[in-house]
Amino acid sequence: MYDLAIFTDFAGAAVRWLHLVTAMAWIGASFYFIALDLGLRKRPGMPEGASGEEWEVHGGGFYHTTKYLVAPDRLPEHLTWHKWQSYMTWVSGAGLLVITYWLGAELFLVDPAKLDIATWQAIGLSALFIAAGWLGYDALCRSPLRHRPELVMAVLFAGIVLSSWLLHQCFTGRAAQLHLGAMTATIMTGNVFFVIMPNQRIVVADLKAGRTPDAKYGAIAKLRSTHNNYLTLPVIFLMLSNHYPATYAVPLAWLIGPLVFLIGIVVRHYFNTLHATGRGPVWTWGAAAVIFVLVMWIGAAPMFRVSALEEAEARAPSRSELALIASPHFKAAANAVRGRCSMCHAREPFWDGIAWPPKGVVLETDADIARHAREIYLQAGASHAMPPANLTGMEEAERRALVRWFRGGGALQVAGSASR
Repeated sequence: MYDLAIFTDFAGAAVRWLHLVTAMAWIGASFYFIALDLGLRKRPGMPEGASGEEWEVHGGGFYHTTKYLVAPDRLPEHLTWHKWQSYMTWVSGAGLLVITYWLGAELFLVDPAKLDIATWQAIGLSALFIAAGWLGYDALCRSPLRHRPELVMAVLFAGIVLSSWLLHQCFTGRAAQLHLGAMTATIMTGNVFFVIMPNQRIVVADLKAGRTPDAKYGAIAKLRSTHNNYLTLPVIFLMLSNHYPATYAVPLAWLIGPLVFLIGIVVRHYFNTLHATGRGPVWTWGAAAVIFVLVMWIGAAPMFRVSALEEAEARAPSRSELALIASPHFKAAANAVRGRCSMCHAREPFWDGIAWPPKGVVLETDADIARHAREIYLQAGASHAMPPANLTGMEEAERRALVRWFRGGGALQVAGSASR
Protein backbone atom coordinates (compact mmCIF):
# COMPACT_ATOMS: atom_id res chain seq x y z
CA MET A 1 0.00 0.00 0.00
CA TYR A 2 2.93 2.35 0.49
CA ASP A 3 3.37 2.31 -3.30
CA LEU A 4 0.08 4.22 -3.48
CA ALA A 5 1.99 7.34 -2.45
CA ILE A 6 4.42 6.97 -5.37
CA PHE A 7 1.61 6.13 -7.80
CA THR A 8 -0.47 9.14 -6.79
CA ASP A 9 2.61 11.35 -7.03
CA PHE A 10 3.24 10.23 -10.63
CA ALA A 11 -0.47 10.45 -11.44
CA GLY A 12 -0.48 14.00 -10.10
CA ALA A 13 2.57 14.87 -12.22
CA ALA A 14 0.97 13.48 -15.40
CA VAL A 15 -2.36 15.22 -14.84
CA ARG A 16 -0.63 18.47 -13.85
CA TRP A 17 1.38 18.33 -17.09
CA LEU A 18 -1.83 17.89 -19.09
CA HIS A 19 -3.47 20.67 -17.11
CA LEU A 20 -0.66 23.13 -17.83
CA VAL A 21 -0.54 22.31 -21.54
CA THR A 22 -4.29 22.63 -22.09
CA ALA A 23 -4.46 25.75 -19.91
CA MET A 24 -1.76 27.42 -22.02
CA ALA A 25 -3.71 26.55 -25.15
CA TRP A 26 -6.97 27.90 -23.72
CA ILE A 27 -5.50 31.07 -22.24
CA GLY A 28 -3.50 31.74 -25.38
CA ALA A 29 -6.61 31.42 -27.53
CA SER A 30 -8.57 33.67 -25.16
CA PHE A 31 -5.93 36.39 -25.19
CA TYR A 32 -5.52 36.16 -28.95
CA PHE A 33 -9.19 36.39 -29.86
CA ILE A 34 -9.92 39.25 -27.45
CA ALA A 35 -6.94 41.16 -28.87
CA LEU A 36 -8.12 40.31 -32.39
CA ASP A 37 -11.66 41.52 -31.69
CA LEU A 38 -10.42 44.79 -30.21
CA GLY A 39 -8.02 45.37 -33.10
CA LEU A 40 -10.51 44.84 -35.93
CA ARG A 41 -10.88 47.80 -38.28
CA LYS A 42 -13.69 48.69 -40.67
CA ARG A 43 -12.27 49.43 -44.12
CA PRO A 44 -13.84 50.23 -47.53
CA GLY A 45 -14.52 47.32 -49.84
CA MET A 46 -15.15 44.72 -47.14
CA PRO A 47 -17.61 41.89 -47.88
CA GLU A 48 -21.25 42.36 -46.92
CA GLY A 49 -21.87 41.49 -43.28
CA ALA A 50 -18.21 41.90 -42.28
CA SER A 51 -17.76 43.98 -39.14
CA GLY A 52 -13.99 44.40 -39.32
CA GLU A 53 -10.71 42.96 -40.53
CA GLU A 54 -7.15 42.58 -39.30
CA TRP A 55 -3.83 42.00 -41.06
CA GLU A 56 -1.12 40.13 -39.14
CA VAL A 57 2.36 38.86 -39.87
CA HIS A 58 3.69 35.67 -38.33
CA GLY A 59 5.64 32.54 -39.26
CA GLY A 60 7.04 33.94 -42.48
CA GLY A 61 3.71 35.00 -43.93
CA PHE A 62 0.73 37.33 -43.68
CA TYR A 63 -2.73 36.58 -42.32
CA HIS A 64 -5.91 38.41 -43.33
CA THR A 65 -8.71 37.87 -40.81
CA THR A 66 -12.27 39.08 -41.34
CA LYS A 67 -15.01 38.92 -38.72
CA TYR A 68 -18.72 38.66 -39.59
CA LEU A 69 -21.52 39.83 -37.33
CA VAL A 70 -23.89 38.16 -36.92
CA ALA A 71 -22.74 35.57 -39.47
CA PRO A 72 -21.64 35.25 -43.10
CA ASP A 73 -24.32 34.76 -45.74
CA ARG A 74 -23.40 31.08 -46.01
CA LEU A 75 -21.73 28.52 -43.79
CA PRO A 76 -18.12 27.84 -44.83
CA GLU A 77 -17.11 24.25 -45.58
CA HIS A 78 -14.35 24.25 -42.98
CA LEU A 79 -15.20 25.64 -39.55
CA THR A 80 -12.84 25.39 -36.56
CA TRP A 81 -14.43 25.27 -33.13
CA HIS A 82 -12.49 26.45 -30.07
CA LYS A 83 -13.78 24.43 -27.15
CA TRP A 84 -11.56 21.47 -26.32
CA GLN A 85 -8.85 23.63 -24.75
CA SER A 86 -11.40 24.79 -22.19
CA TYR A 87 -12.93 21.39 -21.58
CA MET A 88 -9.63 19.56 -21.12
CA THR A 89 -8.28 22.28 -18.83
CA TRP A 90 -11.27 21.81 -16.56
CA VAL A 91 -11.22 17.99 -16.73
CA SER A 92 -7.50 17.82 -15.93
CA GLY A 93 -7.92 20.41 -13.18
CA ALA A 94 -10.74 18.36 -11.68
CA GLY A 95 -8.45 15.32 -11.82
CA LEU A 96 -5.77 17.20 -9.89
CA LEU A 97 -8.34 18.27 -7.32
CA VAL A 98 -9.39 14.65 -6.80
CA ILE A 99 -5.83 13.30 -6.61
CA THR A 100 -4.46 15.97 -4.30
CA TYR A 101 -7.34 17.27 -2.21
CA TRP A 102 -9.96 14.52 -2.23
CA LEU A 103 -7.77 11.43 -2.01
CA GLY A 104 -5.48 13.36 0.33
CA ALA A 105 -8.28 15.11 2.21
CA GLU A 106 -6.90 14.30 5.66
CA LEU A 107 -3.58 15.90 4.76
CA PHE A 108 -4.49 18.81 2.52
CA LEU A 109 -8.23 19.58 2.76
CA VAL A 110 -9.51 19.14 6.30
CA ASP A 111 -8.38 21.50 9.05
CA PRO A 112 -9.99 20.33 12.33
CA ALA A 113 -9.04 23.62 14.00
CA LYS A 114 -11.43 25.37 11.58
CA LEU A 115 -14.10 22.78 10.84
CA ASP A 116 -13.84 19.31 12.36
CA ILE A 117 -15.65 17.14 9.81
CA ALA A 118 -15.12 13.72 8.23
CA THR A 119 -13.19 13.50 4.97
CA TRP A 120 -16.29 12.50 3.00
CA GLN A 121 -18.10 15.55 4.33
CA ALA A 122 -15.20 17.79 3.35
CA ILE A 123 -15.19 16.31 -0.17
CA GLY A 124 -18.92 16.94 -0.47
CA LEU A 125 -18.47 20.51 0.74
CA SER A 126 -15.65 20.97 -1.79
CA ALA A 127 -17.90 19.88 -4.67
CA LEU A 128 -20.76 22.02 -3.34
CA PHE A 129 -18.65 25.17 -3.27
CA ILE A 130 -17.48 24.67 -6.85
CA ALA A 131 -20.98 23.97 -8.17
CA ALA A 132 -22.49 26.87 -6.22
CA GLY A 133 -19.98 29.26 -7.74
CA TRP A 134 -21.15 28.49 -11.28
CA LEU A 135 -24.86 28.43 -10.41
CA GLY A 136 -24.66 31.77 -8.59
CA TYR A 137 -22.68 33.44 -11.38
CA ASP A 138 -24.96 32.11 -14.12
CA ALA A 139 -28.06 33.24 -12.23
CA LEU A 140 -26.53 36.70 -11.86
CA CYS A 141 -25.81 36.93 -15.60
CA ARG A 142 -29.40 35.94 -16.40
CA SER A 143 -30.96 38.27 -13.80
CA PRO A 144 -32.40 41.74 -14.54
CA LEU A 145 -28.97 43.12 -13.62
CA ARG A 146 -27.55 41.69 -16.86
CA HIS A 147 -28.40 44.97 -18.60
CA ARG A 148 -26.08 46.83 -16.21
CA PRO A 149 -22.59 45.31 -16.60
CA GLU A 150 -21.05 47.49 -13.87
CA LEU A 151 -23.53 46.19 -11.30
CA VAL A 152 -22.96 42.62 -12.46
CA MET A 153 -19.21 42.99 -11.89
CA ALA A 154 -19.73 44.63 -8.49
CA VAL A 155 -22.02 41.83 -7.30
CA LEU A 156 -19.65 39.22 -8.75
CA PHE A 157 -16.72 40.72 -6.85
CA ALA A 158 -18.76 40.77 -3.64
CA GLY A 159 -19.47 37.07 -4.22
CA ILE A 160 -15.75 36.41 -4.66
CA VAL A 161 -14.98 38.12 -1.34
CA LEU A 162 -17.71 36.15 0.46
CA SER A 163 -16.62 32.86 -1.13
CA SER A 164 -13.00 33.45 -0.16
CA TRP A 165 -13.94 34.13 3.45
CA LEU A 166 -16.21 31.07 3.67
CA LEU A 167 -13.60 28.77 2.11
CA HIS A 168 -11.01 29.88 4.65
CA GLN A 169 -13.45 29.10 7.46
CA CYS A 170 -13.88 25.52 6.21
CA PHE A 171 -10.61 24.24 4.71
CA THR A 172 -6.87 24.53 5.07
CA GLY A 173 -5.51 27.78 3.70
CA ARG A 174 -3.87 25.97 0.80
CA ALA A 175 -7.12 24.24 -0.15
CA ALA A 176 -9.15 27.43 0.30
CA GLN A 177 -7.08 29.38 -2.22
CA LEU A 178 -7.09 26.46 -4.65
CA HIS A 179 -10.88 26.13 -4.38
CA LEU A 180 -11.39 29.83 -5.07
CA GLY A 181 -9.41 29.28 -8.26
CA ALA A 182 -11.33 26.10 -9.07
CA MET A 183 -14.67 27.90 -8.63
CA THR A 184 -13.53 30.62 -11.01
CA ALA A 185 -12.18 28.14 -13.56
CA THR A 186 -15.51 26.28 -13.41
CA ILE A 187 -17.31 29.55 -14.15
CA MET A 188 -15.06 30.05 -17.16
CA THR A 189 -15.56 26.55 -18.55
CA GLY A 190 -19.28 26.75 -17.72
CA ASN A 191 -19.45 29.85 -19.89
CA VAL A 192 -17.96 27.91 -22.79
CA PHE A 193 -19.97 24.70 -22.31
CA PHE A 194 -23.38 26.09 -21.28
CA VAL A 195 -23.52 29.46 -23.05
CA ILE A 196 -20.93 30.21 -25.72
CA MET A 197 -21.00 26.89 -27.59
CA PRO A 198 -24.82 26.42 -27.49
CA ASN A 199 -25.32 29.96 -28.79
CA GLN A 200 -22.85 29.37 -31.61
CA ARG A 201 -24.63 26.11 -32.49
CA ILE A 202 -27.91 28.02 -32.77
CA VAL A 203 -26.31 30.44 -35.24
CA VAL A 204 -24.85 27.56 -37.27
CA ALA A 205 -28.22 25.77 -37.31
CA ASP A 206 -29.92 28.95 -38.57
CA LEU A 207 -27.37 29.28 -41.36
CA LYS A 208 -27.88 25.67 -42.42
CA ALA A 209 -31.65 26.16 -42.46
CA GLY A 210 -31.41 29.37 -44.49
CA ARG A 211 -32.60 31.57 -41.63
CA THR A 212 -31.04 34.86 -40.55
CA PRO A 213 -29.41 34.30 -37.13
CA ASP A 214 -30.49 36.46 -34.21
CA ALA A 215 -27.73 38.88 -33.15
CA LYS A 216 -28.47 38.36 -29.43
CA TYR A 217 -26.81 34.94 -29.37
CA GLY A 218 -23.48 36.31 -30.55
CA ALA A 219 -23.71 39.25 -28.15
CA ILE A 220 -24.31 36.99 -25.16
CA ALA A 221 -21.43 34.70 -26.15
CA LYS A 222 -19.12 37.69 -26.60
CA LEU A 223 -20.00 39.03 -23.13
CA ARG A 224 -19.26 35.69 -21.45
CA SER A 225 -16.00 35.41 -23.39
CA THR A 226 -15.00 38.86 -22.13
CA HIS A 227 -15.75 37.79 -18.56
CA ASN A 228 -13.44 34.79 -19.05
CA ASN A 229 -10.71 37.09 -20.31
CA TYR A 230 -10.80 39.18 -17.13
CA LEU A 231 -10.86 36.13 -14.84
CA THR A 232 -7.83 34.43 -16.39
CA LEU A 233 -4.95 36.08 -14.53
CA PRO A 234 -6.40 35.63 -11.01
CA VAL A 235 -7.06 31.94 -11.70
CA ILE A 236 -3.42 31.39 -12.67
CA PHE A 237 -2.22 33.05 -9.47
CA LEU A 238 -4.57 31.01 -7.27
CA MET A 239 -3.49 27.76 -8.95
CA LEU A 240 0.16 28.61 -8.19
CA SER A 241 -0.50 29.84 -4.64
CA ASN A 242 -0.06 26.39 -3.06
CA HIS A 243 3.70 26.77 -3.66
CA TYR A 244 3.89 29.94 -1.56
CA PRO A 245 2.74 29.66 2.09
CA ALA A 246 2.70 33.44 2.51
CA THR A 247 -0.31 33.51 0.16
CA TYR A 248 -2.44 31.05 2.15
CA ALA A 249 -0.99 30.27 5.61
CA VAL A 250 -1.70 33.62 7.27
CA PRO A 251 -4.77 34.78 9.23
CA LEU A 252 -5.92 37.28 6.58
CA ALA A 253 -5.24 35.02 3.60
CA TRP A 254 -8.92 35.23 2.65
CA LEU A 255 -8.27 38.83 1.55
CA ILE A 256 -5.43 37.89 -0.79
CA GLY A 257 -7.63 36.13 -3.36
CA PRO A 258 -10.01 39.08 -3.89
CA LEU A 259 -7.08 41.51 -4.08
CA VAL A 260 -5.47 39.34 -6.76
CA PHE A 261 -8.74 39.54 -8.72
CA LEU A 262 -8.45 43.34 -8.66
CA ILE A 263 -4.86 43.11 -9.94
CA GLY A 264 -5.94 40.81 -12.77
CA ILE A 265 -8.79 43.12 -13.75
CA VAL A 266 -6.69 46.28 -13.98
CA VAL A 267 -3.90 44.50 -15.89
CA ARG A 268 -6.33 43.07 -18.43
CA HIS A 269 -7.97 46.51 -18.69
CA TYR A 270 -4.60 47.94 -19.72
CA PHE A 271 -4.02 45.36 -22.45
CA ASN A 272 -7.58 45.38 -23.74
CA THR A 273 -7.54 49.18 -23.97
CA LEU A 274 -4.14 49.00 -25.67
CA HIS A 275 -5.46 46.58 -28.29
CA ALA A 276 -8.55 48.71 -28.91
CA THR A 277 -6.98 52.17 -29.03
CA GLY A 278 -3.25 51.65 -29.39
CA ARG A 279 -2.59 53.18 -25.97
CA GLY A 280 -3.21 51.61 -22.58
CA PRO A 281 -3.90 53.59 -19.38
CA VAL A 282 -0.61 53.75 -17.47
CA TRP A 283 -2.40 54.21 -14.12
CA THR A 284 -3.37 50.54 -14.16
CA TRP A 285 0.25 49.47 -13.51
CA GLY A 286 0.49 51.79 -10.53
CA ALA A 287 -2.78 50.45 -9.15
CA ALA A 288 -1.62 46.85 -9.67
CA ALA A 289 1.67 47.58 -7.89
CA VAL A 290 -0.05 49.19 -4.91
CA ILE A 291 -2.47 46.27 -4.52
CA PHE A 292 0.37 43.74 -4.81
CA VAL A 293 2.31 45.57 -2.07
CA LEU A 294 -0.80 45.22 0.08
CA VAL A 295 -0.89 41.48 -0.72
CA MET A 296 2.78 41.23 0.30
CA TRP A 297 2.08 43.04 3.56
CA ILE A 298 -0.77 40.68 4.42
CA GLY A 299 1.38 37.64 3.68
CA ALA A 300 4.70 38.73 5.17
CA ALA A 301 4.00 40.84 8.24
CA PRO A 302 6.00 39.17 11.07
CA MET A 303 3.15 39.40 13.53
CA PHE A 304 1.05 37.15 11.28
CA ARG A 305 3.73 34.50 10.90
CA VAL A 306 3.76 33.76 14.63
CA SER A 307 -0.01 33.42 14.89
CA ALA A 308 -0.17 31.22 11.79
CA LEU A 309 2.38 28.78 13.20
CA GLU A 310 0.62 28.74 16.56
CA GLU A 311 -2.60 27.87 14.75
CA ALA A 312 -0.87 24.97 12.98
CA GLU A 313 0.46 23.70 16.31
CA ALA A 314 -3.02 23.75 17.80
CA ARG A 315 -4.24 20.96 15.53
CA ALA A 316 -4.38 17.67 17.41
CA PRO A 317 -2.57 14.73 15.76
CA SER A 318 -4.84 12.38 13.82
CA ARG A 319 -5.02 8.64 14.51
CA SER A 320 -2.73 7.86 11.60
CA GLU A 321 -0.18 10.39 12.87
CA LEU A 322 -0.27 8.87 16.34
CA ALA A 323 0.33 5.45 14.78
CA LEU A 324 3.37 6.81 12.96
CA ILE A 325 4.81 8.20 16.19
CA ALA A 326 4.25 4.84 17.89
CA SER A 327 6.14 3.00 15.14
CA PRO A 328 9.37 1.26 16.28
CA HIS A 329 11.10 2.93 13.33
CA PHE A 330 10.01 6.44 14.29
CA LYS A 331 13.02 7.35 16.44
CA ALA A 332 15.57 6.70 13.69
CA ALA A 333 13.46 8.53 11.13
CA ALA A 334 12.86 11.51 13.42
CA ASN A 335 16.57 11.78 14.19
CA ALA A 336 17.33 11.89 10.46
CA VAL A 337 14.73 14.56 9.87
CA ARG A 338 15.84 16.74 12.77
CA GLY A 339 19.49 16.38 11.82
CA ARG A 340 19.10 17.03 8.08
CA CYS A 341 15.86 18.96 7.55
CA SER A 342 14.82 20.94 10.63
CA MET A 343 17.35 23.74 10.24
CA CYS A 344 15.22 25.04 7.33
CA HIS A 345 11.86 23.49 8.21
CA ALA A 346 11.63 25.25 11.57
CA ARG A 347 9.34 27.84 13.07
CA GLU A 348 12.34 30.13 13.05
CA PRO A 349 14.72 28.76 10.37
CA PHE A 350 18.41 29.28 11.06
CA TRP A 351 19.73 28.48 7.59
CA ASP A 352 21.15 31.64 6.01
CA GLY A 353 18.79 33.25 3.53
CA ILE A 354 15.65 31.44 4.71
CA ALA A 355 13.24 33.43 6.86
CA TRP A 356 10.19 31.20 6.43
CA PRO A 357 9.85 27.41 6.54
CA PRO A 358 9.74 26.26 2.87
CA LYS A 359 6.13 25.65 1.75
CA GLY A 360 5.08 26.22 5.37
CA VAL A 361 6.33 22.74 6.33
CA VAL A 362 7.66 22.67 9.91
CA LEU A 363 9.56 19.54 11.05
CA GLU A 364 10.49 20.09 14.68
CA THR A 365 8.15 18.16 16.98
CA ASP A 366 7.09 14.51 16.74
CA ALA A 367 3.64 15.66 15.62
CA ASP A 368 5.18 17.87 12.92
CA ILE A 369 7.18 14.98 11.49
CA ALA A 370 4.25 12.54 11.58
CA ARG A 371 1.98 15.13 9.96
CA HIS A 372 4.28 15.33 6.94
CA ALA A 373 5.21 11.64 6.72
CA ARG A 374 4.13 11.23 3.11
CA GLU A 375 6.06 14.27 1.89
CA ILE A 376 9.17 13.21 3.83
CA TYR A 377 8.96 9.73 2.28
CA LEU A 378 8.54 11.05 -1.26
CA GLN A 379 11.06 13.88 -1.03
CA ALA A 380 13.85 12.32 1.04
CA GLY A 381 13.18 8.58 1.18
CA ALA A 382 11.88 7.36 -2.16
CA SER A 383 13.82 10.12 -3.97
CA HIS A 384 16.77 12.44 -3.32
CA ALA A 385 14.83 15.65 -3.94
CA MET A 386 15.50 16.81 -0.39
CA PRO A 387 17.63 18.19 1.09
CA PRO A 388 18.35 20.42 -1.94
CA ALA A 389 21.65 19.29 -3.50
CA ASN A 390 21.98 17.25 -0.30
CA LEU A 391 23.52 20.29 1.36
CA THR A 392 23.09 18.81 4.83
CA GLY A 393 24.72 15.52 3.82
CA MET A 394 21.86 13.08 4.39
CA GLU A 395 23.30 9.57 4.24
CA GLU A 396 21.79 6.59 2.46
CA ALA A 397 21.28 4.84 5.79
CA GLU A 398 19.15 7.76 6.94
CA ARG A 399 17.09 7.65 3.76
CA ARG A 400 16.52 3.93 4.31
CA ALA A 401 15.38 4.73 7.85
CA LEU A 402 12.75 7.09 6.44
CA VAL A 403 11.55 4.42 4.02
CA ARG A 404 11.34 1.75 6.76
CA TRP A 405 9.36 4.10 8.94
CA PHE A 406 6.85 5.09 6.26
CA ARG A 407 6.46 1.50 5.11
CA GLY A 408 5.78 0.36 8.65
CA GLY A 409 2.35 -0.47 10.02
CA GLY A 410 1.54 3.10 10.98
CA ALA A 411 2.36 4.44 7.52
CA LEU A 412 -0.16 2.12 5.90
CA GLN A 413 -2.85 4.11 7.62
CA VAL A 414 -1.52 7.30 6.02
CA ALA A 415 -1.51 5.71 2.55
CA GLY A 416 -4.99 4.35 3.18
CA SER A 417 -6.33 7.65 4.43
CA ALA A 418 -5.22 9.32 1.23
CA SER A 419 -7.46 6.96 -0.74
CA ARG A 420 -10.56 7.49 1.34
